[in-house]
Amino acid sequence: MQVILMEKIASLGQLGDIVNVKRGFARNYLIPQGKAKWATESAIADFKARRAELEKKQAEAMANAQALAAKLDGLLVQITQKSGVDGKLFGSVTNANITEALKEQGFSIDKSMIRMPEGQIKQVGDYLIIIALHSDVSANITVSVLGETAT
Repeated sequence: MQVILMEKIASLGQLGDIVNVKRGFARNYLIPQGKAKWATESAIADFKARRAELEKKQAEAMANAQALAAKLDGLLVQITQKSGVDGKLFGSVTNANITEALKEQGFSIDKSMIRMPEGQIKQVGDYLIIIALHSDVSANITVSVLGETAT
């Protein structure tokens, strides 16, 4: 199935590329999210007419992501969880917990942007977390998990 991309998608292509994707991926994700349109002749003509506007919009999104990345880079986020005496957490720290901690510090980050290379955090300590703000922009933050012994 051919679609025309309305924005840059990391594993697929650039703005304006016509790519072949599986029908379900296009129908269930790309088109409802506004990331692509079916590659009909009228859609291609419409895209060519609006190309400059879409490129400007994408450049603004990239600039906003870079500005936010500059603020976030190197940030330390502390999360306190109940833990046992050996430092093992009761439960785990997920991307939702990190999103909430960032919100308390004044940053509005969607939990789907958070990349946890080691998976969910289940031990007390410091962890490097990547926040993917844009397909080309990411920021590294440190999440410090502090143990709160249960009594």
